[in-house]
This record gives sequence, C-alpha cells and structure tokens, in this order.
Amino acid sequence: MELTWLDQVIIGAYFVLMVVVGILWKGRAGRSAADFFVSGRSMPWWLAGTSMVATTFAADTPLAVTGLVVRHGLAGNWFWWSMAVGGMLTVFVFSHLWRRAEVMTDVELIELRYGGKPAAALRAFRAVYLVLIINPIVMGWVTGAMLKVIHYGLLGSDQGVASRQTWADLYIIALLLASVGLYSVAAGLWGVAITDLVQFVLAMGGCVALAVLAVRHVGGLRELERQIVEQFGSDEPLRLLPDFASTDPWMPLGSFAIMLGVLWWASWYPGAEPGGGGFIVQRMAACRDERHARLATLWFQLAHYCLRPWPWLLVALAALLIIPDLHEAQDPDAGYVLVMRRLAPSGLRGLLLVTFFAAYMSTISTQVNWGASYLVRDLYERFWYPNASQRQLVRASRWASLLVLCLGALASWWMRHLSVDTAWKFLAALGAGTGAVFMARWFWWRINAWAEIAAMIASLIIFGAIQWATRACPWREEYVLAVNAVLTCVVWLAVMWLTPPEAPEVLVRFFRKVRPPGWGWAHVRRLAPDVETDRDLGRSVAAAASGLGLLYGTLFAIGGVLLAKHAVALVSAIVALLGAAGVWVCTSIGKTGSPK
Repeated sequence: MELTWLDQVIIGAYFVLMVVVGILWKGRAGRSAADFFVSGRSMPWWLAGTSMVATTFAADTPLAVTGLVVRHGLAGNWFWWSMAVGGMLTVFVFSHLWRRAEVMTDVELIELRYGGKPAAALRAFRAVYLVLIINPIVMGWVTGAMLKVIHYGLLGSDQGVASRQTWADLYIIALLLASVGLYSVAAGLWGVAITDLVQFVLAMGGCVALAVLAVRHVGGLRELERQIVEQFGSDEPLRLLPDFASTDPWMPLGSFAIMLGVLWWASWYPGAEPGGGGFIVQRMAACRDERHARLATLWFQLAHYCLRPWPWLLVALAALLIIPDLHEAQDPDAGYVLVMRRLAPSGLRGLLLVTFFAAYMSTISTQVNWGASYLVRDLYERFWYPNASQRQLVRASRWASLLVLCLGALASWWMRHLSVDTAWKFLAALGAGTGAVFMARWFWWRINAWAEIAAMIASLIIFGAIQWATRACPWREEYVLAVNAVLTCVVWLAVMWLTPPEAPEVLVRFFRKVRPPGWGWAHVRRLAPDVETDRDLGRSVAAAASGLGLLYGTLFAIGGVLLAKHAVALVSAIVALLGAAGVWVCTSIGKTGSPK
C-alpha cells in the first residue's frame, strides 16, 4: 500500500502526539507507586471506562472478528458476545466490592481474602503466572496481529508474516514495542489513560470510515446482503443466531451452547474476567469512588459490545465479496487488512494505519503498566523490599515496565504466525474452571486459598492432558474449554472440603473491609454483628439482567437496522428500552450496594 506525503504526515503527527503525552504526564506518574499504577485513585469514570474500551480495542480485534465472521458468520461472535453476562455482573455486583477493597492489583486481594503461608504463596504464584504466561500471550497475539497489518497493508505482501525474513520481523517487533515504551514507561497509568482516550477516538473514526468505503464498494447494504445470499446459497453468514436446522451449520449447536452457558463464568479472560480482574480491576481501583468505578465499568460494557462491533462486522461481510476465496483461505483474519489495502485512498490510508497503531498501542501500554504492577506490588514490595520508599517503588516500576516489554517481545516472536481467534480460544480454554472460584470467593466464606491454588494448577494440568490425549484428533477449542471447566471445578471443590477453612480473624478482617452481600457470609456475620453489609444482592442481580437486556437489545437493534431485519430491530429496541427501565428501577447507579 503506497503512502503519499499526506499519509506520512498523519502518521508522523500521531507519533509526535504520543511522545508529547508521555512528557507531559511523566512528572505526575513519578510521585508515587499509586500514581504510577492507579493514578492516585482520582480518575473520573468516563476516562477510566474509555481506557478499558481502548485496551480491548487492539490491533487484533478487527482481524479476529473478521476471522470469526468468515468461518462462522455473524453468529461466530458469540465467542465474545457471551462474555457480556459476566461483564454486567461485574458492573452491578462486583465493581463496588473491588473499590472497597482498595487494592492496587487484583492479586493483592488474595492476602486480604485469605491468610497465612498458603495466601502468600498463592499471591506470589499468581503474580508470576500472570506476568510470565498470561500477559506475554496477550502481548504476543496483539503484536502478531500488528505484524499482519504491516505485512499485508504497509509492505504489500500477499502471504502475510510467513513471507517475510525473520530478522525483518524481529526489527518490526522491537520498533513496535519501543514506540509504546516511550510513553508507558515514563507516564504511568495517567499517560496510558490519556493516550487511550485519543487512540480510541482515532481508531473508531478509522474503522467507521473503512466500513463506509467497503459497503459502498459492494453497492450498499441491501446489495451486500443480496450478494452474500447468492454466493453462499443461504443467509447463514448474516444470522445473529446460528441456523440450528442446517445440516452443515457455520456455528455448531454444541459450540454455541458452551459459549453462552459456560464461557462467561468458567474462564479467566483478559477484559472479561468472571467477577472482575486484571486491568479492569486496575481501572476500578484508579476511580475516585465506588460510584465512579461502577459507571466506568458500565460505560465500558456498553461501548465494548454495542458501539465498536458493527463497523468491523460490515467490513468482514464485505470482505467475503471483495475477496471471493476468503472463506477457504488459511488466514481469513487478513481479510480486514486486504480490504483496507484495496479500497483506501490517499490520506485515508494514513488514517487507517494510525487506527491500527492506536488500537495496538492502547492495548500494549495497558499490558505493560498492568504487568509491571504485579512485579512491583505483589513481588518486589511484598516479598523483597517491603520498606521501599516511594522513589524506589517508582524506579522499580519503570524497570519492571521495561522487563514486561522484553517478555512481550519474546512472546510476539514465538506467536507471530498464529491466527488471532485461535489465540483467543486457546487462552480461554487454558484458564477454564478458574472463573467459578474467583466469583464464589466473594459470596461464600468457606472458599479458601487452597481452592484457588487447586483451580489454577488443575486447569493447567487438565488442559495439557486433553491436548495430549486428543492430539491425533484435536477437539474444537469450545469442547476443550467445557471439559476443562467441569473437571477443574470438581478438583477445587474437593480440595476446598479436604482442607481447613480460613481463620476466623482473616474472614472477619475481609468482612469488615469489603462488606460482601449474601447468605454465604452468615457464619462470619455472627462473628461481627456490628458490620452493616449489603442487603440488596437480589436487586443487583436484577440490575445486571436488565443491563444485559439493554446491551444485547442495543447490539441487535443496530444490526437489525443495518441488515434491514425490521422485526429484529423493533423487538430488540423494545428489549433495550425495557432493559434501560429495569436498570433505572433497580436504582443501581450510585445506590445498589450501599449499606442499609
């Protein structure tokens, strides 16, 4: 894709802007570790929520969505749409609990919830696990996706990453990560959040522009639908729900059932952790108070599932027509970039490349800051240097950020040939079964540190055993996930009952700090009768259910309008309005979760 002087000016101006942000916020991030990792707990909800959205809007997301549509039709996106169930529970049930805990990382909660050597060991193990395994995997697939964009889009390759010399890939990876490191290492979470805001606006603008170009190229929305039905002999690629009556469905019934019924509670997945976790907790911890934390997560859920997807989905559908053999291609993810390369005029090419750079950098900067927070807060400060001064902690934070960048570079090199949706499903299957214990610990006093330890170890072992046992005839990732989830839950429940509960003083300490709701804490409530706990758990769950109606109704109403499915649009709009009314009636924003 040839770049004109206008394209080069647009790209250059973007990178200058990112450097300026790093310089402006460097001093603010250097005051303390809390400023570096949680913005001094003073971030407004709209900035924290937009930062969450920008983080999940990575260079891989449009490519992965294209791959899902090409392989399974629009319904293939239930792999991530289903996670909205856990997301809405995080908004209305868990967000205020996390904010009350006043932790800097989600791993820090372990030694608040549990006690003794098992809790300390679990905190250290989980921090190492996230820094050495999960975080590099995420950085690896996001950087791999950006490599695809550069090879297919900027360098004009027709064979993607595999067609380039390996040393060239190494140089590109180094440059990509170094460009993020310039401001994320210097400016901390404030710099990350401010650049996320700018990057999200740029990325959304570029995606909308490409969607308009792609739809116009095939003759408009109605012509797009007609040609897809004509080319594939049915409207299955356009269905928001799978065609279960089909003899050869694009999305098998078993896969759909697992996504909707298991995925949202079973797997610890970045940005959609059951009960909250990872960088979502980091942003909630950075918010001014419980109300801001809840509003931030609500804005994130609505923008994540309703605002972002349709420009990507329209480009993916157009790609099926613009690139006729894409459905049979080994790398259908690249369809998004190939459409960009074929259609974008001068000027828009630069903006679209900035779109991908912005999406990429918004994710990697968060992964760097978030990963470094574990190294500093949960390892360095907790075990190695508990009396470190704030100046020493800030210095350690910057060195830790550089270490995370290096780990991400190694993972990026190893994962550069993987398809993005394969990496998504691999990570979801790897952690299957752990999500249940992460939610249960908030509602049941009997959950202990050994249960979490067992869940983490069992999920890894069972995942490896299934992969080995099915190597001759590999299972679909969804089936691996379901089996792993069930067996892992059996293991951690058994271990929990075979090991002693947490000490009463540990449980009371957590109970006083967080004031968790539900009958599962009745045993501890008797030990601390003076604590006023949340009494409206049922209303919070009802608010989450109403929020799901608002979210899915809005998502499908937009789709019904775009695809001329008028009945779908009308019914979905009514569901969305009823959901919004339900949220309002439940008085969730600012009221649900307050002590009675």
